[in-house]
Order: sequence, then structure tokens, then C-alpha cells
Amino acid sequence: MTDAYTVLARWYDRLTADVDYEKWADYVERHFRKSGRSVHFVAELGCGTGSLTKLLAERGYQMTAVDLSADMLSIADRKCEGMGVLFLCQDMSRLILQPPVDAVISCLDSVNYITRPAALERTFRRVYKALVPGGLFLFDVKTPAALEEADGQTYLDEDEELFCVWRGEYSPRRRICGYGLDLFVREEDGSWSRGGEYHEEYAYSLEELDDFLREAGFTNIKVYGDKTMRPPKAGAYRVFFAARKD
Repeated sequence: MTDAYTVLARWYDRLTADVDYEKWADYVERHFRKSGRSVHFVAELGCGTGSLTKLLAERGYQMTAVDLSADMLSIADRKCEGMGVLFLCQDMSRLILQPPVDAVISCLDSVNYITRPAALERTFRRVYKALVPGGLFLFDVKTPAALEEADGQTYLDEDEELFCVWRGEYSPRRRICGYGLDLFVREEDGSWSRGGEYHEEYAYSLEELDDFLREAGFTNIKVYGDKTMRPPKAGAYRVFFAARKD
């Protein structure tokens, strides 16, 4: 198995074709409006192949897009050509943004991919420094319930040229959900090539995340259900956090 998002990068958009990025962009903008402040400069952490970055840039935001995968960033750069997006290949726990931005967002459970709590604490402190006073930090996570549910599950994606198998395994002791991925691709000569990756996500409790945000200096911390403006329901699989730098 190779590192995450090397083999997968080329096929990521095809495998996530069911993600409604327009809906995600609409939801992000709802929070921008709710903040009561003018938002123009936005940084997206864990931008992947830049689908959300592109939509927000088209809506007039000056975007900085950050990801640890050079392969994903290469695709994102081509996708956002001519839009003035700044791409940075950085570890989120070592984030450096100059000058500060009006909002930082991180979507599609990118935060879960930070599998060491100490690194997430550093990330939140870096995000705090990267924001202007009054700036907004918005991110989503998969809950422990979602990651525990993935244990023993197999997920399939396929079409005429591509066959992808994900297998989930959750470790209660480590609080890690690992995903082994096998990717089969039909080549031009009709043969099939195989690649593999391994991904891990950490099961953060809502209480931990709230504590990490407060320790970083954030205030006015709110928790929402999946792309709603209401508190999450019991047993929710995805929640959003919105926090302010006041």
C-alpha cells in the first residue's frame, strides 16, 4: 500500500462524483453570512483536487488552498487555472498563512485525517493565528459513531474502466478507523493494473474538539448537524463546528 492520495489522486473526482459540492459551497456561504462580517479572503485546508475551492473562487472569494498531497494539488491547480488561487503544499499542523484571512474552512472530514490529538491541537492554534480578528473557522468531522459503524464494512465503486474496493476496520483502543483501498484500472490494451493505498481517520469526541478550540483561543463555538443550522441529533455521523476568533 502506498501513502494516501497518490494512486487515488488521478481517480478521486470520478470516485466522488456523488458529492454535491454546490451544496457544500452553499452551506459554507450560509456560515459566512451568519458571521455578520465581510468575508473575502478564505483558506481551505485539505482542499484535495480543488472542487470546492473552484466553486468558491467562482463565487468571488480569494482562495488559498492547502493540502499535504502534491498529487492532489497538481490536479486542483489545473482545475482552478486562471482563478488566482494560491496553492500551498503544507501539513495542516504546520500551517503558515500570510497575510491572515477572513475565514478558514476544512471540509469532507479532513480533520479526522489528523490522527494524533497533539497535532490537531497545533493545527487549531495555527488556524487561530491565520485568522483576522473576528475571523471564522468552519470544519466538519465524522463522529466516533460513524467511524465505529465502518468497522468490517466493504465499499465498492465501479464503472467500465475502474473498480475500487474499500475495507474499513476500527480499533477502539487506538480510536482509529483504517481503510484499505484496492484500485483496479483498465489500461488502453484492455489489461488491468492494480494499485493500493491505506487511509486512517481518528475518532474525536465533540467534547475534545470543543476543548481544543477553546485552548487555541476560539470563542463562540457552535456545533451543527450535517449541513444544517441546527444542533446535531443524537448519533449523528457528521457534525460541523463553527468558531470565532474574537
